[in-house]
Parts: sequence; structure tokens; C-alpha cells
Amino acid sequence: MLKSCHSAMRYYIFLSISILLVIALSSCEKQEQKATEANALKIGFIYVSPVGDGGWTWAHDQGRKELEKLPFVATTRMLESVPEAADAKRAIAQFANQGFQLIFTTSFGYMDPTIEIAQQYPQHIFMHCSGYKTASNVGTYFGRIYEARYLTGIVAGKMTKSNIIGYVAAYPIPEVIRGINAFALGVQSVNPQAQVRVVWSHTWYDPGKERQCAESLLDVGADVLAQHQDSGATQQAAQDRGKYSIGYHSNMQALAPKAHLTSAVWNWGKLYKHIAESVHQKTWKSEKIWWGMSTGLVDISPLNTALVPADMQQFIESKRQEIISGSAKIFYGPISDQQGKIRIPANTLASDEELLSMDYFIQGVVGSIEKGQ
Repeated sequence: MLKSCHSAMRYYIFLSISILLVIALSSCEKQEQKATEANALKIGFIYVSPVGDGGWTWAHDQGRKELEKLPFVATTRMLESVPEAADAKRAIAQFANQGFQLIFTTSFGYMDPTIEIAQQYPQHIFMHCSGYKTASNVGTYFGRIYEARYLTGIVAGKMTKSNIIGYVAAYPIPEVIRGINAFALGVQSVNPQAQVRVVWSHTWYDPGKERQCAESLLDVGADVLAQHQDSGATQQAAQDRGKYSIGYHSNMQALAPKAHLTSAVWNWGKLYKHIAESVHQKTWKSEKIWWGMSTGLVDISPLNTALVPADMQQFIESKRQEIISGSAKIFYGPISDQQGKIRIPANTLASDEELLSMDYFIQGVVGSIEKGQ
């Protein structure tokens, strides 16, 4: 009887080892197949902040992970928390030296370093996010996140009681200014009496400083806060004071479930797949990609049903569908700046060139654009 048990045990051990070997060999074969396929890509990502922050970098990293599912991608790698200076040049060059054929640089301040390194590595392809400089082997990409910002502005305009809405802004560059103006247009479309007050943090990711900015807005009566940074500090400041908040980059509801109304969010996977496929198929060309909500690249996160009334949820969804269909016109004149000067004439839709170079606040926004920052 004992001998029989030992035999059975040896059999099951042998069977288990055999199964593990089959799995391991299968995995190795798949990796080898991806690695040896003609034109298999090595793709690198340069990030300005930590991946785990739930914001801008986290959203990009979700897109990077989508690329790893593609059969023609051999590997992807990322470098996080890379400063926008000499460190950026070293990081970009490091990927190029290691044979990464496609390199994504995902912060505005990486623009000049990307152009400089690309000149040294003409056989590599570089894609810079949110910038405007291109070269024969450098393209740019971004999304019309202002469409989502407009929708979140409608939510804020509907939910405010004090008619003071705070906006913790990052840096005074066109991307951020355009988002603030779109948000304010959304607010004004449902609540002309409300104002949007802006405080600059001069950060992409600094929870302590961003919380201080948020609290300064709460101190002057803001009862809804929006943001343009990676951290959830603004969300948490609003919740701690019993006010509402609107997030950015990803769904931030988990960070402040009693305050968060919705977020303007990114879904980078589809765009990253599009770019990688064009490189793999050798159809890539230098261009300025600027996709909108109709592509799924940008959107809003689900409304907090515990805070946002049902009729407002339906209203927001109807406006969302108008943007997706193209029937909604956000930057449509007449639109004046803070001094009353007409910037977008009546019955005129702002051009992409005007939007991409926007350097003024519209009426209804309280705050200044700090030149030279």
C-alpha cells in the first residue's frame, strides 16, 4: 500500500513538472516569436512624473501596456520622473543607443530635447506629446481634451452654489490655458453668473504645493475645484472641506469619493497602437496628431451618481453625444478676452492654429497669465 502511494506521488510530481515545462516552453516560444519577427519593435517611453500617481503618467502607462499585447512589439520600457532638462536628453539618447526604434516623450518640456536627440539619430522615430516642433523623424500627438474640459465645466456650473469655481492650474502654456477657457465656456453655458478663479502651482506633480493652491481657492469661497496636475491633492483638499471636485487624466473618484463629480480623462491605448502600427507597416510619417472625443482618446469619467442628480446626468450625456457627433461647437464666437477684446468673432469657429497658440483668458476667468513662467 505504501509503495503504491509513493508511486502515485511520483506520478503527480512528474505530471506537475511536465505541465510547468510545457507552459514555460510555450511562453518562451511566444517571446522568441515576437522578438525574432521582422520589424519587431522596441518602444521606449519617457515620463515626467511617477507612474503610480493616478494622473498623466499613469494614463500614458496604461497605453504603453496596451502596446505590449501587439504581436509585432518585442518589448516596451519606461523611465519615470525624468526632469525636463539635461536629464531628458540623456534618457532619450539612452533609449536610442539601446536600439529602441520608437520613442515617446510625454511632457511639453521634452520638446527641445526630443528635437535635439532626434537629429543625432535619424533612423529612429520620435513622438512628442503636446508640443509643436516636428522634424523628418519627429511627430507630435495630443488630444482635444478641451472637449472633455467643456463638459466638466457644465457639471461645475450646475453644481456650484457659491458661483465661485476654483481651478488649480499647472503652467501658463497654451495647453493649460485652452483647457481653462473651455472649462469656463462650459460653466458659462449653464451658469453665466459663475466665475472661474485660477491659481498657478507651477508643477506637474507636487502634492504639497497643489494642496496649498487648492486650499487658497477654498478660502475665498470656491465650492467646486478643478485641476491640471497629476496628483489627487486638489481632490482630497475639496473633500476635507466638504466641497466638490473635478479630476484630470484618470478617474479620480477613488481618491475623494465624497467630493469627486467626474474627471476629464485620457485613453492613450488606441492612439499608441495606431502609431506603432504605422511604424511597423513603414507607413509612418511626421505629422501633428490631434484626436478628439469621437475617437475615444479623450472623454469624461462616469459621473458620481451619489452626488450628481439624474436629470443632470442625462443632460451631460446629451451634450457629450453632441460633441462626439461634431454638432457642438465649443470655441465659437463671439468670444472676448478678460479686457473685452473680441478674440473669436461672431459666427466663427476658432482654428486649430488659434487654439494651439492660445495665450489669453476669456471673460469670466479670474486670474492672470504669468508671462515668462
